[in-house]
Amino acid sequence: MTSFKDIYQFFQSPPPVYLNKELAVCYILSVLLQRDSYGTELIGQLERDYPIYRLSDTVLYSALKFLEDQGTIMGYWKKVEGRGRPRRMYQIIPQWQPQAIDLSRLWYEYTNHAHIRPQIQPSSF
Repeated sequence: MTSFKDIYQFFQSPPPVYLNKELAVCYILSVLLQRDSYGTELIGQLERDYPIYRLSDTVLYSALKFLEDQGTIMGYWKKVEGRGRPRRMYQIIPQWQPQAIDLSRLWYEYTNHAHIRPQIQPSSF
């Protein structure tokens, strides 16, 4: 049985929100517009920059495959300093830059508006 204390606790420490493929595509493009990146780094950066969001490996690699299949990004292998094996890095193909900017704007709008709290007056209870 749920108590009011449980409800308050939920809102004080809400569970993470997992991105779907559509959000993942927009998030990935927002990062790749800044610099080339690889899968593990994309997941870690999301958790650092947007602590309430999570990205599963399955959704991440599905989104990366979609972007590659569409010809929006390309992957290449690079030895990352301090890492043992080469990483599959991703970058935006230059002619897709305008659409990448547009889609990354959707990500920023989503994250800026997703958690706007309405003003509730105590008398409305």
